Amino acid sequence: MRYSILFSISILLFSSCNKEKYTTKPQLKYESANKKVFRQGDVIVLNLSFTDAEGDLQDSIYVEKYVASCVNSTFSSKFKLPVFPTAKNQKGEITITYGYNNNQNNLQQILTPQCNRNDTLIFKFVLKDKAQNKSDTAYSEKIVLIK
Repeated sequence: MRYSILFSISILLFSSCNKEKYTTKPQLKYESANKKVFRQGDVIVLNLSFTDAEGDLQDSIYVEKYVASCVNSTFSSKFKLPVFPTAKNQKGEITITYGYNNNQNNLQQILTPQCNRNDTLIFKFVLKDKAQNKSDTAYSEKIVLIK
């Protein structure tokens, strides 16, 4: 009896350790932001990870800034993925960078909150591959933009 319980636990541990599944549909996971509260002039860095069975991530990533309390502050962007070497069972990282109302011309800007208060928001992300397969939506934690 004792051996069957140990065997079951080891099977459970082995199967739970193999969480990195490579599927036809890209898998996207939000990892982190460089901080949780941003002031004007800051740079926002969002880190994500992905896996893809075919390695054909040559299309785009959709990003939405969602502010439930102020629809005027909500926006969405679609970024073309840069060209990079592809391989089967590919995994990697994606970094998305915004300027928060700063003067850096090389960054896409997020403007000041539009509803006369700070914005508490989440970012939503969807990754699309060359075959038009879309990942499930990945969500950031709550982020605050100080007006």
